[in-house]
Amino acid sequence: MNSSLITRRNFLRLSALSTASFVAGCAVNPITGKMQLMLVSEDQEIQIDRQHSPHQFSADYGFVQDTHIEKYISQVGKSLAANTHRKNMPYAFHCVNATYVNAYAFPGGSIAATRGILLRLENEAELAALLGHELGHVNARHTARQQTSRQITSVVVSGAAAVIQANNAQYGGLASGLGAFGSGLLLSKYSRDNEREADALGMDYMVKTNYSPNGFIGLMDMLKQLSSHKPGLIEVMFSSHPMSEERYASAQDRLNSKYADKKTFSLYRERYMDSTASLRKIQTAIQDIQNAEIDIAKNSFSEAEINLKKALQKAPSDYVALMLMSKCQLAQKKYDPARRYAEQAKNVYPNEAQSAHILGMINIGLKRYEHALNDFKRYETLLPGNPNTVFYKGYTLEYTGQKDLAANAYISFLKQVKQGEQAKHAYDRLTQWGYIKK
Repeated sequence: MNSSLITRRNFLRLSALSTASFVAGCAVNPITGKMQLMLVSEDQEIQIDRQHSPHQFSADYGFVQDTHIEKYISQVGKSLAANTHRKNMPYAFHCVNATYVNAYAFPGGSIAATRGILLRLENEAELAALLGHELGHVNARHTARQQTSRQITSVVVSGAAAVIQANNAQYGGLASGLGAFGSGLLLSKYSRDNEREADALGMDYMVKTNYSPNGFIGLMDMLKQLSSHKPGLIEVMFSSHPMSEERYASAQDRLNSKYADKKTFSLYRERYMDSTASLRKIQTAIQDIQNAEIDIAKNSFSEAEINLKKALQKAPSDYVALMLMSKCQLAQKKYDPARRYAEQAKNVYPNEAQSAHILGMINIGLKRYEHALNDFKRYETLLPGNPNTVFYKGYTLEYTGQKDLAANAYISFLKQVKQGEQAKHAYDRLTQWGYIKK
């Protein structure tokens, strides 16, 4: 134990050293061609992307298992990327299983659209507008510019979690939050100036790829209409991509002036409908899931269960419906049915990590700590780098009597996370066991 003994001063020093730092320098703005201060290099943008995008994709229940849709999204995205300012970025385009309406980009070129927004699009030109807008954020280096201006030095990965309040006095108030699904907390919150620039770039990229600019107006019309009639489905998108009448008017102006002669370019409606037909076959099930998510946000778990049962009658193997049903049961401490649904989800999508995390939380609730430890180990194998997993490994090791291993896990956790109930629990245990000397 002596080899692990650290003083409070050393603990704080180690905590400080765990914070990433960026080297200041100047870089050429890929859009304007002018030099500007940029603390984040292109290599660092790619590294940030690779480190964090897998966790957001998992929070959104992974990529759709329909390879045809994944291939189609990738083809459209890559055709647009060939006409951008940063053609050599390692772009990747995906459809994620989440049912809320959104699309997002990470700074290294990983871009995703949800099932929810694909069902709202009417043609391929609208899809091109959506992906083109996200490409605009990547090409204008909006995330890197924000990190430079705000001196952002670290990102805490919150990961996918579920509500649990274990019947264990020592566990106390430690609980993972059942918050907004697919909340995109790892993603940038863009300014209105960022959005205007991404709009202009996105329309330019899609026109250069021979799509009608009317697709961009169609996308904006859809988003405006949805915000009026079903604001709950789109609030996450608008929180990170603020909409305004000025943006809409500017897009209309570009359509009628700069791109007036390009209006006759194709919308490719039939190709879009053919390529997304399998998704529309389960559209009513996805709508049931969307309604259930709204219920869950209100803690109306009984109503959520009714909607999820409807969804599972129509799409029995839907990973999101199974996972949400498991979370509903878990939130109500109905551990056995929660485990059954999570096991079904695991069987449906064995390579997606979130089911392993939820099974671990369920097994903590059942006080099956060995099983929970194995679940968290499986999660870490599938999706390494989530500090929550490190904490829960420590927690389950603690309750299986493996104190030294638990202490090592808690120390690793505290190097990444400094605040919150989990950090307090870890710090208290390390102090109690003599690993941190006051």
